[in-house]
Amino acid sequence: MPFKTFFLILFTLLQFKGVAQLKKQPIDFVNPFIDTHKSRWFYFSSASRPFGMVNLSPDTWVKGSWNSGYLYDSTEVRCFSHIHGWQIAGIPVMPSVGKFQGHLGMEATKSKFTHDKEVAKPGYHKLLLERYQVLAELTSSARVGFHKYTFPKTDSAYVSFHTGAFLAHSETDSSYVKKKSNYEIEGYSIMGKTSRRPKPTYVYFAAKTNLKIAEFGGWENGELLEPTEEIRGKDNGAFLRFEIDGKPLLMKVAISYTSIENAWDNMEAEINHWDFESVVSDSYNEWNTMLSRIMVEGGTEKQKTKFYTDLWHALQGRRMVSDYKGTYCDMTGAKPTIRQLDLNKDGKPTFPQYNFDALWGSHWTLNVLWSMVYPEIMDGFCNTMVNMYKNGGLIPRGPSGGNYTYVMIGDPATSFFATAYNKGIRNYDIDKAYEGLLKNAYPGGIRDRAGYEHGKNPIGGGMTYYVNQGYVPEGIGGAGLHKDGASMTLEYAYQDWCISQLAKPLGKEDDFILFQKRSQNYKNLWNPETKYIHPRNMDGSWIDNFTPIGTGFQTKGFCESNSAIYSNFVPHDMEGLINLVGGNAIYSERLINSFEKSIGNRFITDHGKHAESWIDYENQPSCQMAHLFNYSGKPWLTQKWVRQVKEITFGNTSPYGGYNGDEDQGQMGALGVLMGMGLFQMDGGASINSSYEITSPLFDTVEITLNPNYYKGKKFTIKTYNNSAEHVYIKSAKLNGKKWIDFKFPHTIFANGGVLEIKLDDTPNKAWGIK
Repeated sequence: MPFKTFFLILFTLLQFKGVAQLKKQPIDFVNPFIDTHKSRWFYFSSASRPFGMVNLSPDTWVKGSWNSGYLYDSTEVRCFSHIHGWQIAGIPVMPSVGKFQGHLGMEATKSKFTHDKEVAKPGYHKLLLERYQVLAELTSSARVGFHKYTFPKTDSAYVSFHTGAFLAHSETDSSYVKKKSNYEIEGYSIMGKTSRRPKPTYVYFAAKTNLKIAEFGGWENGELLEPTEEIRGKDNGAFLRFEIDGKPLLMKVAISYTSIENAWDNMEAEINHWDFESVVSDSYNEWNTMLSRIMVEGGTEKQKTKFYTDLWHALQGRRMVSDYKGTYCDMTGAKPTIRQLDLNKDGKPTFPQYNFDALWGSHWTLNVLWSMVYPEIMDGFCNTMVNMYKNGGLIPRGPSGGNYTYVMIGDPATSFFATAYNKGIRNYDIDKAYEGLLKNAYPGGIRDRAGYEHGKNPIGGGMTYYVNQGYVPEGIGGAGLHKDGASMTLEYAYQDWCISQLAKPLGKEDDFILFQKRSQNYKNLWNPETKYIHPRNMDGSWIDNFTPIGTGFQTKGFCESNSAIYSNFVPHDMEGLINLVGGNAIYSERLINSFEKSIGNRFITDHGKHAESWIDYENQPSCQMAHLFNYSGKPWLTQKWVRQVKEITFGNTSPYGGYNGDEDQGQMGALGVLMGMGLFQMDGGASINSSYEITSPLFDTVEITLNPNYYKGKKFTIKTYNNSAEHVYIKSAKLNGKKWIDFKFPHTIFANGGVLEIKLDDTPNKAWGIK
């Protein structure tokens, strides 16, 4: 071969390799700023790992569970805090330069910043505190926040620890900070109880700096204290002063819910060095590995950005609360108890212990996505719930800080466990899990607790009425919130069916028969006159002045929703529901009308106005609506409306849209991922014979890498041909090379790996997907 020809070939190959290396990875599409103009405390993340105990980020507002944390249009940093979780927060710090003012509170030391000098991506955040000309950079491991502050040359560089300040959900009952050495401090904050998390909760920390602490001090009630080596009290905090001469200040802050000693252990185990950039790189690689379990090709840059941001949100929000060695704090009893997780043969915890908001509505979102792509995460959450049952006597509904919170209604854990078990995710004590779920399905269990109904002898969930009468009426007693009988009846009926789907494979035939029968209780609130689910009074009569939609937060009987939406909440028996309405044609026409009426408001309502729309993808009860047409003989309309909802409701990638104000700890992110892949499960995957429903994917190729510890196959791939914004209708399909005419396919095929091929068109094929 002539040298010139060889050189040209080599040059071409090197160019191709360079292009390949520059190809964007899944993590590079993630945009943490999407819909940050109106955040909940636990929404925003940057310097965090998947489900990390630490999610370190700038806080531009620190008071309240809603509209707090990082808000895009509020361009003043008040602190950098380490915990942004469901009803938990903690350890806010703030650098400053010049005359010390930290004792006057966060308002006195806040600093402006601008977005043009800001970078945020998974595992990293950077911004310039303009008031002090301090470049702040943040990263983390799972349990350690890592700060890098580049100060101007000064002998008055400060870092304030606002350990006794009000943060997010509550006052801080008290805090303690001690100088351990010239480079180390340690302490704790006690988060005050809230109406949801009913007990004070300790957050322990250990902090270490690369530069010598020139001065340690503290304050209480806005007054500086005399020189001291430790501070203890209420409305207090501590400061560190450094003398800076060109070298950045590095600071590691480790967290634990069990002890100061375990905070130090977490630091030693996870970041025992000062290489900030390596931690940034490790975080990048960990996130990219998790996100790369789903690889997509095709689609637009905007669609990929939203898809991978959705997937990123589905892997956080809910936080681990156990230490590196597996210790965690159980707060279900009269006093805190430190417990130990099971360890594997290498001496490491088998699964973490988690903190999470209720799984209310997750049967259409996280249950499906996690069981497909991240079954080990589902196993971990199952173990958390079994541990809480063993410790406190109840499978939880939204635990926080080791506490029961009783958030929302019902027992959404039933669908979670049924989906896990029936997909082969079983690394937990299923006998204990079933025992706990059965307890919850009767009076005195967690269903009997209305929202946030703490204390003994709960009745707000109406289980005595449900068991005896087959429905929950309006007007029941009890101290809790969300005492909405129609919603409770519908959700209990679905949860009863989920228990039946566990009972059958466990050989509990009597339970299977009983709960199958109870799963039909939704019919007891069907009014043949109004043709809707219609709440009943205590005497069994229909409530007066019934309307399918209304005004305000919710209509009577329906939890954060209305009858127009909840009348479709029968995920386990769509055939039975459709027959009540009058058959496929009538049901489909009613659905079409609901969608057409809702186009103008983008298929959502403003948060807090859930009574007011026929479709409401801003909240969980409506998340299945576009997929219902699959069950009424018109799957092409599911293909049409899923695409519209995905683009119109969830397609925005700016700071002012994308999740419509409440992403809710990965739930709306997970729904977006499922819509993007073109898969769904109406029954949440809880069936003994679990199957996936097909609609049109956004992408030309979706490749899912299966976890070999759970599934036999290596990959499941969806290939789409003739895909475009106009071509949303399925013309034909093949599954593993064979013609496929059903809109569903079994989980067993998915688990063994395979290829689903879909041809799209701009014209509906009204014969495809019809049995």
